[in-house]
Amino acid sequence: MMKIFSWVTKDTSINFMGVRKLTYVLSIGLFLLSIGCIAIKGFNYGIDFSGGILIELKADEKINIEAMREQLSHVDLDDVNIQTIGEIGDEVMIRAQAKGLDEKEQMAAVNEIKSTLGSAYEYRRVELVGPQVGDELKKDGIIASIIAILAITAYIWVRFEWQFALGACLGLVHDVVITVGLLSLFDMDFSLTTVAAILTLAGYSVNDTVVTYDRIRENLRKYKKMPQYDLLNKSINDIFSRTILTGLTTLLASISLLIWGGDVLRSFSFTLVWGILIGTYSSIYVSAVILNFFDLRKQPDEKVINPFGNI
Repeated sequence: MMKIFSWVTKDTSINFMGVRKLTYVLSIGLFLLSIGCIAIKGFNYGIDFSGGILIELKADEKINIEAMREQLSHVDLDDVNIQTIGEIGDEVMIRAQAKGLDEKEQMAAVNEIKSTLGSAYEYRRVELVGPQVGDELKKDGIIASIIAILAITAYIWVRFEWQFALGACLGLVHDVVITVGLLSLFDMDFSLTTVAAILTLAGYSVNDTVVTYDRIRENLRKYKKMPQYDLLNKSINDIFSRTILTGLTTLLASISLLIWGGDVLRSFSFTLVWGILIGTYSSIYVSAVILNFFDLRKQPDEKVINPFGNI
């Protein structure tokens, strides 16, 4: 492990730009596949979005999950999911879809669950989410994600130039779409917690991008005659060790959460782990490399004749 850390802290001279055409194909391919998966499969919406019942209960001793699942199989509800909370096994969370049921019918279903399980449990939490509330939360989640991307793009535009803002926006859209496409592919639970993870991913991705952009801008002032291709390569290499070390330390924490966080946090931690990987990739091969399409040394009032000349 120490050898790995000592290697990444050394100055590197990797030709990142040399494989940019291959990464164009890879990024566009993953993006289109994600769009197709979302369109065909859709999402496995959790109770937050689809509506349903959530009950958290505790017993005096370890709960037999299989016996409880057999008891609840006779309750007229869709997709009843039972998850253990904690390490002892005396607490569980029951999540059940209740599509098409209004609040009164959902409450009747809760009472049926309680009567089926009996009085041997302490009911610590009961939540009902109607389909109308779920639709509103779904809409709010989409709006929040769009606003976050637009706000980050505006910040980059003010801090740098419009070319940088375009690169950051493309990187964010790339990361978010591919991430939600993967969630759709693996049929993972898509809830408000997942939306929070996606917004966290956006913040992490743009942080990497801003660090890269700062070095590019610094080198543009420092090496006025260096070819832009070489300058972008040098800038990415300058901060590569920082990118890897930051990614590794964050990844270790996220992987721990994925392994030991339990089923409740599964989609959240999975989104974080994948988000760190795709965010690190996009900060180099989307947000930074895309700048080679433009002549970054032109003044704002100069006309850009052929922005695609450096593809």
